[in-house]
Amino acid sequence: MNGASPTEITTDLGPEAYSRWRASELGSITEMLEDRSLLDFIGDPKDRDLLDVGCGDGTLAISLSDRGAKVVGIDVSQAMIEAATQRAASSKTDVSFHLGKAECLPFEAEQFDLVLAKTILCFVDDASDTFAEMARVLRPGGQLVIGELGKWSPWAVQRYIRGWSGSSLWHRAHFWTASELRSLAENAGLEVTDVRGVIYYPRSRLAARMLYRFDGKLGRLTTVGAAFLAMSARKSEDHKAVT
Repeated sequence: MNGASPTEITTDLGPEAYSRWRASELGSITEMLEDRSLLDFIGDPKDRDLLDVGCGDGTLAISLSDRGAKVVGIDVSQAMIEAATQRAASSKTDVSFHLGKAECLPFEAEQFDLVLAKTILCFVDDASDTFAEMARVLRPGGQLVIGELGKWSPWAVQRYIRGWSGSSLWHRAHFWTASELRSLAENAGLEVTDVRGVIYYPRSRLAARMLYRFDGKLGRLTTVGAAFLAMSARKSEDHKAVT
């Protein structure tokens, strides 16, 4: 499960798959656009207590730590936590990584200024519980930034076909619309401030190379057709986390 996971990586694949994806031209462009959309929402993370839920191999968590955030990462995969810890040690970055589930975060209430979660809802057992937990650990005034796999896109169609063809991963995956993500956030007591689409080109290296420059403009017009959805939400100053 992955805060740093690229669009085409799933919870049951190891750190090596992440590396192969990023090493490909399609993967490199796609992850760059995904992460840019999330980082645009986050802004300057300096001195903010940040939780990366589903941190994967730690790439995004370490990047945010390098920009001044005080980062904690959590992931359900022991292999990912080991890879993230090794990556942080190699780069001499002070990030703490922990094994745990998004539906039951092992942290006290109101502990973080910012919670980041990238492509975890597609595989969690209960998205409502996950949102409730992320809202619980946010401080009043804190920000939740979500990146998820979009439901209405050519990428989703390919994943559905793979699921119907026998892939247990994609058979159990859930893809999302902007309205569904909004509802989950609002039901957790959060106020949605923005939702954008990302990745409008088909799953093709040449298409990514030719069309990625137009992605930002499309994302501000519609979320329909986007393979990835980025959402920012805030916890009100007077809101108390659900315990």
